[in-house]
Amino acid sequence: MPDTTNHMPQAPILWSFRRCPYAMRARLAILASGIKVEIREILLKDKPAPFLAASAKGTVPVLQIPGKVIDESRDVMLWALAQSDPQNWLADPDGTNSLIDTNDGPFKTALDHTKYAVRFPDRDTSADRAKAATILHDHNSRLAHHAHLLGEPETMADAALRPFVRQFANTDRAWFDAQDWPHLIRWLTAWETSDSFKTIMAKRPVWAAGDPPSYFP
Repeated sequence: MPDTTNHMPQAPILWSFRRCPYAMRARLAILASGIKVEIREILLKDKPAPFLAASAKGTVPVLQIPGKVIDESRDVMLWALAQSDPQNWLADPDGTNSLIDTNDGPFKTALDHTKYAVRFPDRDTSADRAKAATILHDHNSRLAHHAHLLGEPETMADAALRPFVRQFANTDRAWFDAQDWPHLIRWLTAWETSDSFKTIMAKRPVWAAGDPPSYFP
């Protein structure tokens, strides 16, 4: 007789690292989409062979779906929201792309030079922090009129930028909170105290071969 056992299709596999802002934004989009993935938490200092086999870049996030590997965080977000976008996060693609380009380019560069100043002894850390602050003041101006970066509804842009703004804030939280960007602080704090933040930041054991699947969300 034919096998009539029900076989569940394999969930996409998401390789992740809890504190990485790129992986955080990917998890936010997956959470918003309502899609379930098998999540594999790794340590970046001890990358497992199956992870490196999936993507030689060796950076998270990496999403494995049948016949395809997606290893850029923005592309993971777009893939998830293309499957399901109940909150209409893709409402303003041009505005979203412009904000992410600035975030992933000049802001991330200034953030790295500030956060990892010891690696760049020839640079002026205060000047790099000022470059990042200029971009954040622009965000604050946007947020003076709306709850989110592109208007009242939250969009992919908010999810894509918040983990990086948080990382910058945490380089010196007292300094960050003392700056004249109250709307930016409100926007960041609202996320840091949200259920979505708690969900994506839940601690998980490090993946090992042979472990039973762990799913997100």
